[in-house]
Amino acid sequence: MARVDVIMPQMGESIAEGTVSRWLKQVGETVKRDEPIFEISTDKVDAEIPSPSAGVLLEIIVGEGSTVEVGTVVARLETDAAVAAAAPAAPAAAPSSAVVAPAASTVAASAAPAPSAPAPSAPAPSAPASAAPAPAAGSLEDRLRTKSSPLVRKMAAEHGVELAGLTGSGIAGRVTRRDFEAHLAAKPAASAPASRPAVGASMHAPGGIAIDTPTATPWPGDRVEPMSKMRKATSDHMALARRVASHVTSFFEVDLTRIARIRSKERAVFEKQTGQKLTYLPFICRAVTQQLKRHPVLNAAVNGNDIIFRQQYNLGIAVALEPTGLLVPVVKRADELSLTGLTRTINDLAARARTKKLQPSELQDATFTITNPGVFGSLLGTPIVPVGTTAILGLGAIEKRPKVITGPDGEDTIAIRTCAYFSLSFDHRVVDGADADKFMADLKASLESVGESIE
Repeated sequence: MARVDVIMPQMGESIAEGTVSRWLKQVGETVKRDEPIFEISTDKVDAEIPSPSAGVLLEIIVGEGSTVEVGTVVARLETDAAVAAAAPAAPAAAPSSAVVAPAASTVAASAAPAPSAPAPSAPAPSAPASAAPAPAAGSLEDRLRTKSSPLVRKMAAEHGVELAGLTGSGIAGRVTRRDFEAHLAAKPAASAPASRPAVGASMHAPGGIAIDTPTATPWPGDRVEPMSKMRKATSDHMALARRVASHVTSFFEVDLTRIARIRSKERAVFEKQTGQKLTYLPFICRAVTQQLKRHPVLNAAVNGNDIIFRQQYNLGIAVALEPTGLLVPVVKRADELSLTGLTRTINDLAARARTKKLQPSELQDATFTITNPGVFGSLLGTPIVPVGTTAILGLGAIEKRPKVITGPDGEDTIAIRTCAYFSLSFDHRVVDGADADKFMADLKASLESVGESIE
């Protein structure tokens, strides 16, 4: 007999919570592995979530319409069908309400402001003290206590805090982000060094990330509106990413004239054969994956004092959403795709990102990111390195510029060239400036010497 927890999945790096919009299976029903079991909705994605295992749906913890943090247990499966079949027949009214109640309290706690310091929950007056023993090590309740969202675990690791030692407001005392921020807010007064910067004092400070602390007051006539879930999640993630990595940015100007000529010559045939619009981005993605293999530290991740050199080349492509927002779908194993394959994949992911039809797996595991603000006219920028990677490439506006070039006879002339500024932001903890500039120089050379045909 084995029970399997079904959790709220991570729907992207900047997503901290999700809403259970509909259960596709009911308690007692048989579920196949990878069969859709429930639907979730976030500010970025609406998706069906597959079952992590085959079995029988033993209990539903989070009901439809409830919003919980990533990593929250929403249901449990029983892999022994005989035992699961007998479970619903048992007196389940009390246990069911006991299980559902914590989930409801979690949602309520996430909507209510956190106290200045989390206090241990007192037992109900009618319950004897022995009714709430400390959870045994390795038990489900103990595992739930130490389980939290990736953001909370990251915060705990950076501040040297053991989550098991905190009392949270989530299921079985699970520590939420608000709980941890409340702990950080209370900690300086008790034990933090006097030289430590105040929480929220600066996005570059090593203190806590209570970045939503108000720093301005509205004036008469101003319009004030709360951040959307998507904006708040993005805000938290960007502040964390900026604070964790040691950011440096290098800039190169790249001559894309040869690629412009290829597009002009073969665009009509390509679009007729594939039904896809041919842009500069697939050419750039192909060149990036080639250079990442030559410069592996740009395709790496940091884990404490270790550097993880990824052997997959997964490109995150930033997509702007309307009216506001940002999503980064991931082109998996981009190095294995042809130019046509890259074009199809990028266009498909971008289209489904804008209609919130991406699956959770399509927003995860990027090893390098490309953002293209140039489509809005920006000449250059200094993008923030996403957590879990070491670099991000920013593409500026592609435009015609007068350039001095040397002709075959050795004389310099002025010519009209199609150019763009590329910026590479990198994590200086593990990527040296020379490594970053060598990568950019090789990328520039690769794009400026591309062949005369698409393939």
